[in-house]
Amino acid sequence: MTTRPVLLIPGIYNSGPTHWQSLWQTRHAGVARVEQADWDHPVCDTWVRALDDAIAALPQPPILVAHSLGCLVAVHWAARHRRSVHALLLVAVPDPSGPNFPADAHGFAPLPGTLPAGPRRVLMSSTTDPYSTPGFSAQCASAWNAEPVVLGARGHLNADSGLGDWPEGWALVERWRGE
Repeated sequence: MTTRPVLLIPGIYNSGPTHWQSLWQTRHAGVARVEQADWDHPVCDTWVRALDDAIAALPQPPILVAHSLGCLVAVHWAARHRRSVHALLLVAVPDPSGPNFPADAHGFAPLPGTLPAGPRRVLMSSTTDPYSTPGFSAQCASAWNAEPVVLGARGHLNADSGLGDWPEGWALVERWRGE
């Protein structure tokens, strides 16, 4: 039996070498990232198409692991496409109407209000995320039928948050891989 693939969906500027997504990719078999042609000037439709192409190329339905703007790519993809995925982990969903949303990101609003029934979904957030609020995260989890997990005051849940290779997040992915 093959190891269920894990597909990472980074946000704007990609995930650097000390980001947990990059560490997972280098440390675990079967983990790949969606590659974007332009990491600095994201366009929603272009990034969603790249995600759909990456999913289509895999041998079985993957686990999607999205961070930041990658979460918005994942939910736009889920609202538009019917390809099967095994599970979806959304980490640090940014508010496209928020004051810190990147000006170079285009086409991400409005967000899908609901998502079709589908795989297990977990939305992990921080109470001190500069790109979101606890209320926005809770609203998204409810609308997208995702289990909300609040990790406390951890910033944007990125390399600056001190997560390292984030074993708690990987434990969830490993559990899903075993199903």
